[in-house]
Amino acid sequence: MNLRGIVSVSGRPGLFKLIGQNKAGYVLESLDEQKLKIVANISNTKLASLEDITIYGEDDELKLTDVFANIAATKTAIPDAKADGNTLRKFFLEVAPNHDQEKVYASDMKKILTWYNFLKDMPLFTEAAPNAEEAAPKVEEKTEAKPKVAPKAKAAKAPTAKTAAPAKKATMPAKRGA
Repeated sequence: MNLRGIVSVSGRPGLFKLIGQNKAGYVLESLDEQKLKIVANISNTKLASLEDITIYGEDDELKLTDVFANIAATKTAIPDAKADGNTLRKFFLEVAPNHDQEKVYASDMKKILTWYNFLKDMPLFTEAAPNAEEAAPKVEEKTEAKPKVAPKAKAAKAPTAKTAAPAKKATMPAKRGA
């Protein structure tokens, strides 16, 4: 799943696609039906990329993309995001078994399920994330590479009496009103 460029904006509901950045802030496009474009101010808006979000774990942090993949692969019914905390906790024990139960709140689980339900039918959710090999530009191999020879450096001329800069004397400013 490729969540690159999908962000959550503090203070705004829903998810956004990061289009670019200008002097005023980030240019975002809403992922819902409205296709609203906004500019989020850099100084007072926090963006969280879904690709970089992690969930507290008992040993290591869990990536949100891994939790989404586990939710997609689960055989049990996905609970509604508005379900009670106990139902959400049981489900998360299945899809994120090593999450820290004291630090991951029911509100976090609701938000993750809301995001999952919103993204699951989108084509970018089903796309594979680009691998390092695919993302790197291909370099054509040359059969015979000729070594480049650096041009010879010109010899520097020694300064003569005409071209040498005169030495400046250090002077102190005169005191006024003395």
